Amino acid sequence: MASLLEDTRKLHEDIERLERLIVAEFKKDAKSHKEKLLQAHRVRYMLDKIQERSKELLKIYEDEDGARKADVAKLRDDTALSSFYARLKDVRDDHARFPSTDLTGPDEDANMALLPPEPRPSFSGEEGFGRFLDLYEHHNLWRNSKFGDKDIDYFSYVAHLNAHWSSVSRSRRLTAAYKTYMTSLLSYLQSFYERSQPLSQIERAMQRTEEQFEAAWEQGQIYGWEDKARDQGNDSITNCGGGDSSNNNNNDKTATIDFRKYPTVEKLMELGGDALKAELMRRGLKCGGTVQQRAERLLAVKGKKKKDIDKSLLAKGGNGNIDNNNNNNKLTTTSTSSSAAKEVALLEAKVSKLCSMLESIIEDTKGRIEKRQAQTYEEIMAEKQAEAEADGDITAMDGGAAGGGGSEGEEDEDDYIYNPLKIPLGWDGKPIPYWLYKLHGLNIEYKCEICGNATYHGRRAFEKHFKEFQHLQGMKALGIPNTKEFYEVTSIADAQELWRNLQSRQQGGFRAEEHEEYEDDMGNVYNRKTYLDLKRQGLI
Repeated sequence: MASLLEDTRKLHEDIERLERLIVAEFKKDAKSHKEKLLQAHRVRYMLDKIQERSKELLKIYEDEDGARKADVAKLRDDTALSSFYARLKDVRDDHARFPSTDLTGPDEDANMALLPPEPRPSFSGEEGFGRFLDLYEHHNLWRNSKFGDKDIDYFSYVAHLNAHWSSVSRSRRLTAAYKTYMTSLLSYLQSFYERSQPLSQIERAMQRTEEQFEAAWEQGQIYGWEDKARDQGNDSITNCGGGDSSNNNNNDKTATIDFRKYPTVEKLMELGGDALKAELMRRGLKCGGTVQQRAERLLAVKGKKKKDIDKSLLAKGGNGNIDNNNNNNKLTTTSTSSSAAKEVALLEAKVSKLCSMLESIIEDTKGRIEKRQAQTYEEIMAEKQAEAEADGDITAMDGGAAGGGGSEGEEDEDDYIYNPLKIPLGWDGKPIPYWLYKLHGLNIEYKCEICGNATYHGRRAFEKHFKEFQHLQGMKALGIPNTKEFYEVTSIADAQELWRNLQSRQQGGFRAEEHEEYEDDMGNVYNRKTYLDLKRQGLI
């Protein structure tokens, strides 16, 4: 049986051999994307083995049971010479069973025992061996959920993945369904990052993100959750109505709407229906109706205590959550609400961090989506067949005979393509013909001020963007519904002017003197007032 000192020597030897194998692995010239990814997985495997052996060595050197100390003491006692020969015999017997050579020469058998098996990272067909994201499942979850956007397409979802939740109201973001969705999205992004970049240290990146989040949360610097951080610090919940001066002071700390800034119904209507609904729900009031009705209902409880509120304004089962009594219940409510908000905000911060780390992958995914939209069915099937053949070459590498055709194909894909005009790529990965580029009007740029001066190439993309996420968000920020009347309107000033005209028409109603039309013998059309005036004067 080998001694503890011999086990220590073996572990050190394995670590040195693994380090040399890693150096030899990096000396190999990996040209294609797949070869580089497989090489990274092999190195990751050997690094994990080094960590395992280092942990075993650490336990030996810590010597909690005193075994190593006892072995060293035997080498120093009076029977050191007899002990030496006994140990020498054990070492020879051990090496007879497990032959090995010294580290100075090559030892293929020892190296082969440490070499990793051929890695087979698991990727779906859409992920393209770690080149693209496969977010179709999460896109469907987002569209079919109560908090998501039912009209958003897949390209817009991927393009705004970094903050696609910004349009969701706070009440929706605190639901269990939203938390489950964000947890699933975070899990997928973490898994993809580990599979596509095995040498990265994502655990440290996530740990730093949590530390930065904790500091920002304590200071109330998390956008959209500033008051929740203050609630957690105060450990109290106060009313958001009016009442006495002490209540108003507390109200400023936790209220989502400050009545001093919005004293009238018209001012409250500028906040939009979602914000008013969230405030009404938080107060336990009915939250249905139009934007004006919600604003009137909210303004009706300003400065009132619970007992003074009209019962007809309370929601079914609501208790008018605006009283300052029962501090123990409110302490629990605030603590629970702040804790749930913190969990959701941390999930959003982690997803945002991963999106920034996968920025290049997201851009490639957007390009792939655009490319797929321009392909025919035959072209898509031909591309899938080519990818399957490339995967077959990689699989055949187990026998050491494959790799020639696949490497050449990958080299062709990685070749630089000269494209100074930035013409879109076709199904073969090369720029489309210039005549086709001009035929579709892709050389014409359209800008939309509502979308943040975004540029769209071609009439088709310009017309399509009016239903996309970015334009919808821009219209929502202006407080204007994205209806067919605003189609082709790209200027903020024009959209606001048109919205004011539409509102004035709806509020004005029908007036006979101006809207009723009359026609004279010559076919001229006048409104009623003008027609009667001209007729009395004998002009018609």
